[in-house]
Amino acid sequence: MRYIIIGAGAVGGSIGGRLAQAGHEVVLVARGPQHAALRDGGLRLKVPDGEYTYRLQTVEGPGELGELRADDVLIIAVKTQDTVSALQAWGPAPVAGGGTAAERLPLFCAQNGVEGQRLALRVFRRVYGVCVWLPSTFVEPGVVSAAGAPLTGILHLGRHPHGTDETVRLVAADLEKTGFFETPVVPDVARWQYAKLLSNLGNALEAVAGPIAGDEAVALYARVRAEGEVVLDAAGIAYASAEEQKAVRGHKVDLLPLDGAPRGGGSSWQSLTRGTGTIEADHLNGEIALLGRLHGVPTPLNELLQRLANTFARERRAPGSMSIGELVRLADDAVAFVQET
Repeated sequence: MRYIIIGAGAVGGSIGGRLAQAGHEVVLVARGPQHAALRDGGLRLKVPDGEYTYRLQTVEGPGELGELRADDVLIIAVKTQDTVSALQAWGPAPVAGGGTAAERLPLFCAQNGVEGQRLALRVFRRVYGVCVWLPSTFVEPGVVSAAGAPLTGILHLGRHPHGTDETVRLVAADLEKTGFFETPVVPDVARWQYAKLLSNLGNALEAVAGPIAGDEAVALYARVRAEGEVVLDAAGIAYASAEEQKAVRGHKVDLLPLDGAPRGGGSSWQSLTRGTGTIEADHLNGEIALLGRLHGVPTPLNELLQRLANTFARERRAPGSMSIGELVRLADDAVAFVQET
């Protein structure tokens, strides 16, 4: 199988690089400065076992590949807010022997949250969810780092909305044979993704007010997560427990310091650092807000973080530039307002 990584940033670059390292044929898809850097200098992957450069075919869109192959596997790793444009580009792409990518090829959604695969299922017949536990960083155009050891990441895979099949088992085997991933194939991948969503509710908090380290930040994140759990319970949505996740992960993906590749924060932090003008909060905290509105559960804390993260992105504010004290005050005010009304 040939792997086409749509969105060769931190997560996509890490997956694509490790697959290439194991001898698989990989095509990277990127735009702008990232595309130019990958095309001209290759993908530089900084990991605990060294730094590797992979000179791989790099394209901006499917037209540069001509007809896609029947054995192509598409892995979409763009941020959720960029999913629709990626689907519009790749869904109609012709496949050798007839039909389109949307009709014939498998699409794996290696993204935070749960919305990407729902969007994909409107276009593609065969959609697979990936619960991504892969700490990685976009260092600069052409350079990504993945600081996990001894494994680069743990990727739960399954058919969306549920089930498994031969395709997902083959892809999981390819990933696991690299020696850098653990890839459980599960019929209920959404249960793991919703558990990861609860963890990702802290992304906006970190992006706005810095690392979740001190007592105030830890306590606020606990409140945000608890709000999310209440919403998922009200919606009847199952999610893996923190204990179950810890048992699976153990110390398989411990973060190690990498020279020249500091990890300042997670994906939302990185969006603000890069000044992209967009952020994924609508599909993380906003997912909880949506479910809360559908099931009659107030979500003032997640709505606040969603709004603040979007403001920071739109105004290109520096990550972590609000004090945690100020954020806690705003959170208390938001909760009080809901209680009063």
